[in-house]
This record gives sequence, C-alpha cells and structure tokens, in this order.
Amino acid sequence: MAGETVITVVGNLTDDPELRLTPSGDTVAHFTVASTPRTFDRQSNEWRDAETLFLRCSVWRQEAEHVVESLTRGTRVIVQGRLRQRTYETREGERRTVVELEADEIGPSLRFAAATVTKPPHTGVPAGSRGGPRPPAEDPFTRPHGGEPRTPDGGEEPVLAEGGRRASREETDPF
Repeated sequence: MAGETVITVVGNLTDDPELRLTPSGDTVAHFTVASTPRTFDRQSNEWRDAETLFLRCSVWRQEAEHVVESLTRGTRVIVQGRLRQRTYETREGERRTVVELEADEIGPSLRFAAATVTKPPHTGVPAGSRGGPRPPAEDPFTRPHGGEPRTPDGGEEPVLAEGGRRASREETDPF
C-alpha cells in the first residue's frame, strides 16, 4: 500500500518465535529482533556499540509457520516489513502506544552463517492470498525447442499473429 513506512532491520532474535492462532483461524508468529549499531572510534581504535533497538515483529499465515520451524533464539535475521503503531489501554487504565514491525519477508543472515533452503510441499492456500502460492506465469524457458507451446497430444501448436497467420520467431521471442 502506498504511503506505508517500509524498513529493513538486521539483528538477532531475542527468543524463539511464538506461534499463535487467532480467533478467525489465522496463524501469527511473534518475535523480537535486537539490533545494535556499531561504529568505529578512530581515537581509541576500537568498535563501540550504540544503544540496542528491540523491535517486536509479527508475521502471518504460512510464513509464520515457516518462521517457527526455521528460526531460533540468537539467529541473526534480516526482516523487511511495515511499521505499525497501535495504542492500547492497560488494566490500570493507562494508554500506551507501541511501534511494531509487520514482517513481509524474513530470513537468516548469511554474513556469519550458512543456511539450507527447503521448499515445503504445496498446501492448497488460495492463489494470490498473502504468503500463498502465486498462479504460474507463462515461462518462455520451459517451452520445447522452437519456443512454441505443445498441444495435449504432444504436437506443436503454432503461435498466431494478427490476421491468423503463423507468427515469425521475432514476433514470439520474449526478448
């Protein structure tokens, strides 16, 4: 959505992500990222840590389940998402405002570690839903030799140009 504040934070998870189920049946994972900026002090010739930012984050649906299965306390992560501000009232009647990050993307940082990526099997999430599979795009690289799609019986189906004539390679080449 236009006008939203999108940020990227690199830091360490302070605890294992917590998975919860909302009353509507959606899954959400909550976690906190601790990010400490470091600067080099040329006078003392050493690195200095600035104040640590603790940012509470949430991620939804299938991605939430992947986060809980993949990431643990202490893991260095890269999180990109939208800042959200919300106000709530405590049991004592005090109004509080918090800023949280609703994550769109999260993954381990490979700066000091290695990771193995495994793709989970298709789960049947409706196409186009947030975090779900997308409808397959027509990929010109998966076509048989000649760049023309095949018919169900295995024969090649010609690509037609305007007027119903067979299109030339220049007209069908995606580049």
